[in-house]
Amino acid sequence: MSWQQRLSQELQQQQEAGLWRTRLPVTPLSGGRIRAGGKEFLHFSSNDYLGLSHHPEILSAWQQGLSQWGAGAGASGHVTGHTPAHQRLEDTLAGWLGFPRAILFQSGFAANQALIFSLAQGQDRLLADKLMHASLIEAAHLSPATLRRFRHNSLSSLTQLLRTPCDGETLIVTEGVFSMDGDQAPLAGLRQQADRSGSWLVVDDAHGLGVCGHQGRGSCSQQQIRPDILVVTFGKAVGISGAAILCGAEMADYLQQKARHLIYSTAMPPAQAVAIETALSLLASGDGLRQKLQQNIASFRQLAAELPWPLAPSESAIQPLIIGDNQAAQQLAMALRQSGIWVNAIRPPTVPPGSARLRITLSAAHQPEQIRQLAEQLYAAAR
Repeated sequence: MSWQQRLSQELQQQQEAGLWRTRLPVTPLSGGRIRAGGKEFLHFSSNDYLGLSHHPEILSAWQQGLSQWGAGAGASGHVTGHTPAHQRLEDTLAGWLGFPRAILFQSGFAANQALIFSLAQGQDRLLADKLMHASLIEAAHLSPATLRRFRHNSLSSLTQLLRTPCDGETLIVTEGVFSMDGDQAPLAGLRQQADRSGSWLVVDDAHGLGVCGHQGRGSCSQQQIRPDILVVTFGKAVGISGAAILCGAEMADYLQQKARHLIYSTAMPPAQAVAIETALSLLASGDGLRQKLQQNIASFRQLAAELPWPLAPSESAIQPLIIGDNQAAQQLAMALRQSGIWVNAIRPPTVPPGSARLRITLSAAHQPEQIRQLAEQLYAAAR
C-alpha cells in the first residue's frame, strides 16, 4: 500500500465512522456570540467562561505591552526571551496561588507534556484518572514510566493500584474539573491517598481556574488542598492563552534544566504576559462574574431537565448533553446551527465510545434570553 492509498483509506474510515472533523473560520464576538459564513450565532462552545476575552482592560493591557515589548519574545526564555514581563507574571501567579514558583509555557498541552517527559523515568509509575486529558495520557504513553489508569473519580480503584509495589516514584494525576464531563475530582481524598503512599499529586486545573475557589483560585482552593504540582492554563476563564506549572522551588529549577518544551520553544510574547497579569487581577475581583455564571448554569439545567437526552451531573460551566451515537450527535449540532445556535458535537476518541455528546459551555457573558433560546431550540430539535 502506498502512502497515498493509506491516507485515502484512513480518511474514508474516519468519514464512515462519523468522526470527520473540520475547521471553520469564525469571528468571536462579545456577549456570547460568534460569526461564521456571514451569519451570527449564539455561541455555546467557548471556554471563555467569564467572558474576559473581550474585556477592555485586558485589550488595553495587551496593547500597552505591544508598545513596550514588541510583538514577540524573539527567543527561548533560556536565551533572551525571558523578560521582566514574564518574570512579573510568574511571581504574581505563584503568590496568588500559594506556590513558591511558577513556570510559564505556551500551552496547557506543552506544559503537561513537559512535566511528564522531564519527570517520569523508567522505574516510575503514573496513576491517572481514566478520563484524564489527552495531553497527559499521550505523554504518559510515550514516557518510559508505567501508566495505570484508575476508574473515573474512584478512590477505591486508586487504592487498589497503590497496593502494588513500585520500584520508583509514583505520580497521581487528575484534572480539577474534567474537560468533557464537567464534574470535579475528589481532590481531598486524592491528597490523602498521595500522603499515605508517599506519592506526588498532580492536578491539571485548566477548567477550574477562575471559576471556583476563593477569588477564582480554582478547584484546589475550593477543596482546601494543595497539590505537589498544579497546572493552570490561560485559554479558558482567563480568556487568553498559555499555561503555567506551579510547584516548589527545586521542581521549578528541575524543569528549567530538563523540560525540552520550555528550553527549545520561543517564549510567549511579553505583551501576552502583561495581558494575563491584568486578567488575573480581574479574576481575583470577579465574584460578580462567577455568580452570574452560576446563575446561568442553574437556569440552563432547570430549562433542559425534560429533554430526551440526559445531561451529565455537572455543576460547572461544562454541560455535556449525552447523545450516544456519533451521527446523531453531529446531526443535532447541525440542526442547532441551522437555528442560529453554535454548539459542537464531541465524539470518540475525545470521549469514550458510545458517549458522543454536545459539549455545551456556558459563560457569564450569556444573557438569560440566550439561555432560554438554547433550551427552546434543543426541545424543537427533539420533536
